[in-house]
Amino acid sequence: MRHEASFLRDILYACDKIEAIVTATTEAAFLKDEVRPAAVLHHLTVIGEAISRLSPALRDRHPEVPWRQIIAVRNRIAHAYFDLDWQILWDATIEDIPSLRRNISRIVTMEFPESGHNESTKA
Repeated sequence: MRHEASFLRDILYACDKIEAIVTATTEAAFLKDEVRPAAVLHHLTVIGEAISRLSPALRDRHPEVPWRQIIAVRNRIAHAYFDLDWQILWDATIEDIPSLRRNISRIVTMEFPESGHNESTKA
């Protein structure tokens, strides 16, 4: 069975990938593209899956993270793909992913100091 620290690192990795994708493009180009939004959706799904595998106790200790809303986004991606609003996806990615990455990084440092994690998973 995987350790919770592994799921948190999966979230950090997905956040870093999403940030790299959106940093490399403009909003207009992103909204016209087919590949970049699909890649962002993949990483958002990974984030939602990883969060759903975290213990309720860990999530309860960190109410600053909107755990339920993130899982709901994952479910929407999986079950209502053709009804997604790409503008909302772009906005959420720009506004929410950096904050999520900072929160998860802090949680890893607090909860799993032995993991040797530093502030960013970026190379």
